[in-house]
Amino acid sequence: MWILSLLPFILQTVAIGIDEVWFHVRRGLPRWERIGHPIDTFTVLLCMGYVLFVPYSKGALLPYALLAIFSSLMVTKDEFVHKEHCPASENWLHAILFLLHPVTFASAALIWPISQGLDGLAWTSSWPKEPLRLFLVLQFAAMTLFMTYQIVYWNFIWKTRDQ
Repeated sequence: MWILSLLPFILQTVAIGIDEVWFHVRRGLPRWERIGHPIDTFTVLLCMGYVLFVPYSKGALLPYALLAIFSSLMVTKDEFVHKEHCPASENWLHAILFLLHPVTFASAALIWPISQGLDGLAWTSSWPKEPLRLFLVLQFAAMTLFMTYQIVYWNFIWKTRDQ
């Protein structure tokens, strides 16, 4: 059952990969996206870093929820402009990503106490600590690498059309 808690992360990774490789590389990114996308990724890193580095407690849940809500709203900021620059299929994929975003944060919240060796919910009591902790660490590292790629590739390597 604990493997299912990883599914939102996996689906989100696949969807972001498709968005990046299929859509972004094909059409290129204007300056507002080259700046905005790493900011979006950073808001996700804030949430994941919080889960990794802040000891779980009931009092720590509210700040995490606020960070997750902020990130979930932040990723929608570009949609007013995307409608003019993206095909309908890319906008549909963005909608899928918007659905997965809070689900992934909820899954991280379920994993959080267990990954720190604490009791989670009754039905998560048998979930293994070490694999979940390792998964969160690897997820954080992968997101950090992805954000670095977004900054370096799109702002320094890719030949822009609007400069």
